[in-house]
Amino acid sequence: MDQAIRVLKKKMNREGMFREMKKRKFFEKPSERRRRKKAEAVRRLRKKLRRAVAAGLG
Repeated sequence: MDQAIRVLKKKMNREGMFREMKKRKFFEKPSERRRRKKAEAVRRLRKKLRRAVAAGLG
């Protein structure tokens, strides 16, 4: 029984279910959603650039 729960938790975590549930706990206005999505995109781009620079110098 415990092993089945652990497997389920691991699968849900991999698929991002816990993040999704946490995100949907409260209503997010469309403008806030756009702002958050844009900030996430900027964060991803900066991270990608940092990794590219680090790989180029390393």
